[in-house]
Formats: sequence, structure tokens, C-alpha cells
Amino acid sequence: MPEPVPANLPEGLAYEADFLSRDDEAALIALIRALPLEAAIYKQYTARRRVASFGGSYDYDANKLLPAQPLIEELHPLRARVARWAGVEPEAIRHVLVAEYAPGTPLGWHRDVPEHEDVFGVSLGSTATLRFRPYPPVAPKRADVVKLRAAPRSIYALRGPARWGWQHSVAPVDELRWSITLRTARNVVR
Repeated sequence: MPEPVPANLPEGLAYEADFLSRDDEAALIALIRALPLEAAIYKQYTARRRVASFGGSYDYDANKLLPAQPLIEELHPLRARVARWAGVEPEAIRHVLVAEYAPGTPLGWHRDVPEHEDVFGVSLGSTATLRFRPYPPVAPKRADVVKLRAAPRSIYALRGPARWGWQHSVAPVDELRWSITLRTARNVVR
């Protein structure tokens, strides 16, 4: 039974617990395990998560989005399904980031880079606690943080106020987890 969704989610944050079937999830995990994932690097910091980027790769030293390999054919069905759920054309989703989180791996507070507009995340493998706080944080307090337990096979969307007026992070995971984050380009017409 899915965990209850908090009533105080930021405006523009949508969530659905059972977006994928167990078979869909297993196929995506098998695909991800075959990808050449590499450590995520942010300026001089090497993160503990491993990633593969399609449609763009952000250079944190130059602060710009660089070209990357196009989306692999095997991820087109997921992109189409996410696009239907989100009410956008599949081609509007220009960037896909596949990430693997080993047990104990967190993702710190951030907002996605400004070249992207809407952000959609599909969670696989294990439950993750997504945390949200107002941006910019002014004298941040624990009471400001909204937590969402993202179940395996779930999807979430960050749009409008949730995308631009909030930061998000992922608490360290207890078990191996994967995520597939899909992003539209900025100024995409719906």
C-alpha cells in the first residue's frame, strides 16, 4: 500500500505512486545496469552517484549545457509515457539523466539548471525521501522542509512554483536506487 502523500506539497509538485508496473521497472533496471554509468562530477566534487546523460550534459565549471549523446532508442517508450502523463509532446523532453544511488548516497539541496523548464522524475528500485524547501533559503528551519516518500515505480513533476521557488534534495538511500529524470527545454509551449 502506497504511503500517504503529504497535504502540504509545494504548488506545482505532482506525484503518482504506481506509474510503472513491476515488469516495466525490472526492464528499466536491466537497461540501466547495462549503461556505461560514470561518477557525477560537480566542479571539483565527485558525487557518490553514477550517471548517464542524454540530450545534454551540464558543464559545472563553465556553467553551460553542452551537447551529449541523443536519447537511446530503448528509453523512447518511457519518454513517451512520461510525456503523456505530463501533457507534453515527447519531443519537448530534451534531456534525460539516468542515475544510480548506492546505499548511503544522498543528493544535496539544489534546483535543476536553468536551461530546463519542467522536471519529471521516475524512481526505481527502492523508496527515496525527496525533500523540498523554499528557495532561496533564508534562515532555513526544519519546519520549512516538506518530505515526500517516492515509492519505487513512482513519478513526480516539478513545474512552476515547485520548479523555481523551491529547492529539492534526496536523503541518503537505504538500498540501491535508480532514477530517471526527464526535463523539457526552457520556454517550451504546452
